[in-house]
Amino acid sequence: MQIVSTILIAVVALEHLYILVMEMFLWTTPRVRRIFGTTKDLAEQTKVLAANQGLYNGFLAAGLLYGLVTGNFVFKWFFLLCVIVAAVYGGLSTGKPRIMIVQGLPAVLALLALLILG
Repeated sequence: MQIVSTILIAVVALEHLYILVMEMFLWTTPRVRRIFGTTKDLAEQTKVLAANQGLYNGFLAAGLLYGLVTGNFVFKWFFLLCVIVAAVYGGLSTGKPRIMIVQGLPAVLALLALLILG
């Protein structure tokens, strides 16, 4: 049953790689502006900040992928917790609870699978 936790962790890692791409490279595109609810002007003004956020999302993905490749339980556990904390903080600080669902729920499910199934 370890395959379940592996798949869920991989999904969380891929989600954060996707966020990295959106924030670092596609921030000012109409599609990404629509996803994040920004205007063209705001996206232009915040693209450096968004790229920085994207880099941090890449670090989360890298930690999860390292945990998967090496089988390191502590890496998987730690980086899933980081994703959960970031999702809760993001949802509360922006007033958009959807962040907690989109980013946090997959990480919570992955963490539960890791702890229960290995």
